[in-house]
Amino acid sequence: MEKEADAAGISGSDTTLTVQTMQSWTGTGPTSFSSREGDDQVRTSERIINEAAQGILGYEESVDWFSSLEPFEQRAVLQEVVRYSMQAHATAEDGREGVSQSGVKPTITPAVLIVRAPILEQMGKILNLPPSEYVNSFRVLLSTFTVADTRRRETECRGSCSHPWHNMS
Repeated sequence: MEKEADAAGISGSDTTLTVQTMQSWTGTGPTSFSSREGDDQVRTSERIINEAAQGILGYEESVDWFSSLEPFEQRAVLQEVVRYSMQAHATAEDGREGVSQSGVKPTITPAVLIVRAPILEQMGKILNLPPSEYVNSFRVLLSTFTVADTRRRETECRGSCSHPWHNMS
């Protein structure tokens, strides 16, 4: 179990994971959504993030799922959304549009950070916010990823995309 925690980038006191928590994190426990046939290879977090970005899963449903996670699980999901955002080539302009779609006040810390360049540095700052900021951070990061990923699907991947995460429906 500790080896799995190390592989996930979790250290210190967070390595005392319970089997139930690890199961929920990997999508086999109570916080997972029902899996579609043939979708077993996609982690729950990956599926939820991408389905929310594509409008297949409701935004509030994804926020509810995120809110049900333990803080160390939330941090891992935030890191995952940042990775996906970088793969989608998110920009500070995407951050501005994302904030307007996120439902958060534009004055909260994650919203203030995401609209500044360089965006990778700002996302790093968001990842280092305290756990009390995680839900708002998720809202802002997910909305920013949605904007960047939508643009990418409409330009680079239009008509000939073989990315499994762009073919969730």
